[in-house]
Amino acid sequence: MSSLNERALWRGQPCAVGAWRGQISAAGILIGCIGCIIITASSVYTALKMGALPWPTIFTSITALVLLRAAGRTSLNEANVTQIIMSAGSMVAGGLAFTIPGVWMLGLDAELSWIEIGGVALAGTLLGLVCTALIRRRFVEESDLEYPIGTAAAETLMASRAGGATGKRLFGSMAAAGAWCALRDVAGVVPAMIGALPIPGVAFGIYNSPMLLSVGFLVGGAAVAFWLAGGLIANFGIIVGGSSAGLWDVATAQGIVASLGMGLMMGSGIGVVVRDILPGAIRGARAKAHGIRAVSAADGDGAGVRRGLGRLDAGALALLVAAAALLICLVLALSPLACIVVVALAFVTTIMSAQSVGQTGIDPMEIFGLIVLLIVAAMGESDQVGLFFVAGVVAVACGLAGDVMSDFKTGKILGTDPRAMWVGQAVGALLGTVVSVGVMCALLNAYGAEAFGPGRLFVSAQASVVATMVSGIPSVGAFGIGLAAGVALYCLGIPSMMLGLGVYLPFYMTLSASLGALTKVAYDRVAARRHGRGSADAAAESAGETETSHEESGIIVASGVLGGESIVGVIIALASVATGLLG
Repeated sequence: MSSLNERALWRGQPCAVGAWRGQISAAGILIGCIGCIIITASSVYTALKMGALPWPTIFTSITALVLLRAAGRTSLNEANVTQIIMSAGSMVAGGLAFTIPGVWMLGLDAELSWIEIGGVALAGTLLGLVCTALIRRRFVEESDLEYPIGTAAAETLMASRAGGATGKRLFGSMAAAGAWCALRDVAGVVPAMIGALPIPGVAFGIYNSPMLLSVGFLVGGAAVAFWLAGGLIANFGIIVGGSSAGLWDVATAQGIVASLGMGLMMGSGIGVVVRDILPGAIRGARAKAHGIRAVSAADGDGAGVRRGLGRLDAGALALLVAAAALLICLVLALSPLACIVVVALAFVTTIMSAQSVGQTGIDPMEIFGLIVLLIVAAMGESDQVGLFFVAGVVAVACGLAGDVMSDFKTGKILGTDPRAMWVGQAVGALLGTVVSVGVMCALLNAYGAEAFGPGRLFVSAQASVVATMVSGIPSVGAFGIGLAAGVALYCLGIPSMMLGLGVYLPFYMTLSASLGALTKVAYDRVAARRHGRGSADAAAESAGETETSHEESGIIVASGVLGGESIVGVIIALASVATGLLG
């Protein structure tokens, strides 16, 4: 793209005729849609099974580049749009998986249909797409937010020559993990749990899951260390230590642990607002009041929207908002007042999400959903299922917003047209809406509502937090302590979200993820020694003659492992449903 076109593009002016369409090809759409189906389905399974959803962007970036080059196409912009289509549905899946299963945990599944789940997903998707179109300029072009995930994706696409060796690592690790999952869950050849110990109130053991090991590998040492610390405090401090000292019984201790974990995670989300969002908003308001042009209304969000959007674009976005509002009112049966609040606060929370992802790479989407849920509940909304709908719509919108804004950052670095990226996001998100709803309903039909919840087949940690907030908190005191601690620790730069995750999740998951992080430490040390001994290899890597660095290779293999087990897990569930339907 010429420098003239690039300057026009980032001012929101049109580029050469058809420039953005040239970055979306039939091959890219086909590959992107197939990848979107697989990634979205596996994301639903991962989010429900692990209580976490690692960003798929690096994985999809490499996959898109490998497949497009196999088809004879080499454009990085085309690869970027393709990976956007692939990854968009995963955040829709996360928004649903982190909220809606709470309905089943409370035994309200008879009051929830697939049409209503689809309404939640579609309303959240439409609001997320509209909000990101409106805030792109302010949060990508005019801010200094780093968007670490988007930046990493751009660097991966630029630096990686994803040819034979990289493709073999990616799909080989995916096949190996999938085969291991089949041996464990279908053939029963390998055990699901290793080293389990009968400790009252503590689920101690190592879960034989390559996917969980890869989560620990990808998250990294420091974050997993806090995750492990939270698990040790909760299980061996509060449950074992407290019950042994006679302070409470095991059941009471488990309620304290669950409440404390919820408070820490919610406090961490509030900490994002307190530390990362409010100061900037206050500075912007003060600057606007003093007439500073750089952040005044003349150059702020409103003007950016007016410059970047024509009347047709603005009208289309308005129709999407109207469609989302109708879904909330008619399909989800929320009151008109609740609908107005949800739509208005969706814009606020997607801004919070964009800020959080831009600064930290973390998107606590379910926390933002909880905030709006509590506001709607305070207005008098008493229907429990309706409150889950509120949280789900906002979580989907915020999850999609975090993904979209990271992709816009990738596009800014690569020079991808924003319109092409937004269209790609719309295609992937809408397809992901259908897939995520279908997979969630399939899992429900295959395993039943009793399979969802802490210590069960699908731990659904975030949805359990939402369910507890709707039905009542076991220990209000522990929740309050966790809430205050979460805010304070986050403001001090301590990852209280990971600490809370360790407190809340079963200990076997924490221990297994910690082993994955230890594997990463060992891998890095071995790779560093090999790098130090092999001066010729080091020189070749510096000259750009090697395909990937050791760090990129580790990410590729870990991503393939995560994708392989989660994909096979979904296939097993779908096969179970099909078998049941056939008799």
